[in-house]
Amino acid sequence: MALQLAHEAAARVIGTGRPGDRDTAQGLGADAFPDLESEKLEDVGEVDVVFDVIGGEILERSTAPVRPGGPLVTVAEPVTVHCRDGRAVFFVVEPDRNRLADLAQRLRDGRLKPIVGAVQPLAGAAAALSPAKRTPGKTIIRVAAAD
Repeated sequence: MALQLAHEAAARVIGTGRPGDRDTAQGLGADAFPDLESEKLEDVGEVDVVFDVIGGEILERSTAPVRPGGPLVTVAEPVTVHCRDGRAVFFVVEPDRNRLADLAQRLRDGRLKPIVGAVQPLAGAAAALSPAKRTPGKTIIRVAAAD
């Protein structure tokens, strides 16, 4: 969603991920896509903002392209890295009714396209959300039976 929102705001967006994610990221608006398995993030040049959703080694590597004074924002884990002349912050989403309504309208309008990887029953939630099980896209847990 962050990629799509940045693209909609006319930002130049650099998506990253595994080689199999390239087409999806570019289809959602990424202008460039370095492969995290074989390319260096330093090679993308300076960027104004990095938004990390992975953490760990990728978060550490993500400090390289941040321009001096620019922020690195992560939602994956508390920050332990430092950016040159910039700041790294751990961002926790706070619910906001108006912003959620805006996102819902963008979904209805087709401006945001969620990627649904799997729909699982509530009984299978623990297994479906296990870190060992990687499913591209979001996993939806069905709480009630469909009519």
